[in-house]
Amino acid sequence: MGRPAFTGKGRELEELATEKPAKLLFKYSWPALVSMSLNALYAVVDRIFIGKGCGTDAMAGLTLAMPVMMLFGAFGVFVGAGHSAVLSIKLGEGDRPACEKLLGELVAVKLLFFFILPPLVFFNLDTVLDWCGAAGVTAGAREAAKTYLGTVVFSHLFSHMAFGLSAMQRAEGGAIRSMYCMVAGFGLNLLLDPVFIFGLDMGISGAAWATNIAMLASCLWALGCYWRGTTVVRLRLRRIRLYGNLLLRTSGIGLAPFLQQAMSSLIAVSLQVAFVKWIPDETAGTEQIASLGVFHSALILIIMPILGTQQGLQPIIGFNWGARNFRRVLGTLKTGVWATAALCLAAFAVQVVPPFPRLVASMFVDTSNARLVDLAAHDLQLSNCMIWCIFVNVVATTYFQSIGRPKIAIFLSMLRQGVCLLPIVWILPFFMEDKALAIWLSMPVSDVLCNVATIPPILAHARFLSRIRERGARPGSRAEIGAAS
Repeated sequence: MGRPAFTGKGRELEELATEKPAKLLFKYSWPALVSMSLNALYAVVDRIFIGKGCGTDAMAGLTLAMPVMMLFGAFGVFVGAGHSAVLSIKLGEGDRPACEKLLGELVAVKLLFFFILPPLVFFNLDTVLDWCGAAGVTAGAREAAKTYLGTVVFSHLFSHMAFGLSAMQRAEGGAIRSMYCMVAGFGLNLLLDPVFIFGLDMGISGAAWATNIAMLASCLWALGCYWRGTTVVRLRLRRIRLYGNLLLRTSGIGLAPFLQQAMSSLIAVSLQVAFVKWIPDETAGTEQIASLGVFHSALILIIMPILGTQQGLQPIIGFNWGARNFRRVLGTLKTGVWATAALCLAAFAVQVVPPFPRLVASMFVDTSNARLVDLAAHDLQLSNCMIWCIFVNVVATTYFQSIGRPKIAIFLSMLRQGVCLLPIVWILPFFMEDKALAIWLSMPVSDVLCNVATIPPILAHARFLSRIRERGARPGSRAEIGAAS
């Protein structure tokens, strides 16, 4: 007889149903924060070393390549977020076979991704980079982008597999195990970057190879957790395939974060192309794109605590929704709102209140390049002056994704960038003399519009949960389930 499908599940699953939401949110959020931050810091660390030692062209080139890597990441989130959300629900329902199928399907979809998207990009590098605005920058920046992207494109299989498996471990209560997957890769990347970039004088190519090796290390670590049998859900070879009904459900849930990150990629491309269009001078345009690279890097550092909190919320809300414990769902939602609001306010302070913007810019730019430091600091202040108000949209998207309401989650995830920011980026410069100012100003305008539009749907669902609590409805009753639908 084989071992049971779940091993050591008692304490990890019980606390999802009984522990205080605030304590549980902290316990699940900080490992998720570390995991997500370290995964995102691959690119940030590369930018720090490249910005300090390789110049403006290399920084701009790395920025040009980022939208493609963000698009790859969107496909990773599409699979990982959808499968982990359904896994939390199935764990709450006690459906063991479905949990094993979800894990096997995640691996199958990751492998399928490897054989489709990376080859398409690799054999069309020039065309892809032209779409990203490379036609309007200096030759050095274009060559740097081509070198970096061509070197890392295939290693994203390892990154995707590591991130997906760590998300599944986090969904089953193994937040610490999930964190270690990312720690292994990031630590190696941090060590190899200066060795390859400076010690071996490989420049931007060295940064790419350091990332490749680090991604492989994270993947091997994540797989090792399953082979050793330390996880709640077992990874079985016979389960690695596609399952129609499960794939349809996970795709519906994963579509929201996928579209959100894919839209981030499109926004990054739009900003780069807009700078090239409205600033015809190649040198000035390259400086703006380099400043945009600082903006993206700073945003990753600042936004990760916010996103880490959402990753911590997801398994708690999903498990208790699956267990029909709606009182705990409401309590967790309230805790998530307050925590996310505080983090958004902190993000505003670090990027807008002097002297922090200049200090942040100096992290990614050689301080001897005073012109670029000043430009990047100014752009950080302008673009993030309303970031404090996005907490409503962030929490609402996580909530509806966690309870399996993909349509609402998709709408909310697209609201800030797709519905608001994308058209404003292209419309506002027509009405302002300072074109660069108009492009940067489009971000706070979209933040405000998005926040206002998100309030009605999340308030409606919060009122529903409050009514259940007030009338003392029994968790799991069909009346509650029907009302929630």
